[in-house]
Amino acid sequence: MIVLKIGGDIYKRGMNYSLLDDIREIFPREGMVIVHGGGDEVTEIAERLGKKQIFITSPSGIRSRYTDRETVEIYLMVMAGRVNKAIVQHLLERDLPAVGLSGIDSGILRAKRKRRLIIVDERGRKRIIEGGYTGKITEVNRKLLLLLTENGYLPVIAPVALGEENEPLNVDSDRAAASIAGALKAESLVFLTDVKGVIVDGKYVQNLSLNEAEELLPKMGAGMDKKMLASIEALKGGVREAIISSGFVDNPLMSALDHSVGTVITVG
Repeated sequence: MIVLKIGGDIYKRGMNYSLLDDIREIFPREGMVIVHGGGDEVTEIAERLGKKQIFITSPSGIRSRYTDRETVEIYLMVMAGRVNKAIVQHLLERDLPAVGLSGIDSGILRAKRKRRLIIVDERGRKRIIEGGYTGKITEVNRKLLLLLTENGYLPVIAPVALGEENEPLNVDSDRAAASIAGALKAESLVFLTDVKGVIVDGKYVQNLSLNEAEELLPKMGAGMDKKMLASIEALKGGVREAIISSGFVDNPLMSALDHSVGTVITVG
């Protein structure tokens, strides 16, 4: 089983035929679940609707969207609607049996709502604020995903989770992919993004162990920090390898899986 995380930048550029051809070749042989991002699209639509987006930083340096009630409704509309269905449409055009779902559907992703958040403000001071509508994933409906994949379907999952009070929650797309990969005990979790892989001290790194990834995590910049964290979580959840690679090379998924492009993170 392969879990493929497609970044929002790849969606914005229309999912090139090389990637779609890779999916078409690998999916029937290995089985696959796709998880997508699309945060920039959420920001764009929200601000067109007059809802200014606020971003916060955790004490560990991870930046995320502050999600109040109005924002989570826009997030759900864009992620589970506009972005999800556009990706499904691209896949269907290549005769791939894609099924677009959000984490809410049949509780594919269940999460616990964060009631309080500790943030670092502009002056570097720690503050506690209301948690809003963000969540930490606690459960994956593995049974439904296996039912779909074992019957020849390609699930495409939007990163919106169902809270304990059946409320929609914004969850990080990279960590959603990691949770799904761990639940399915996937062979590979592949993050396709807009960079070649992990850069350390100005140099591209091809291979990392789990321990090395944990040591490097505090040094990662915005965006890459979440992918590194998600990779660590996936490996600890039983995934064999996590790969962070570019979605804008020829045959991006094939190249990632054969380790000719990207950073490969393994336990040992």
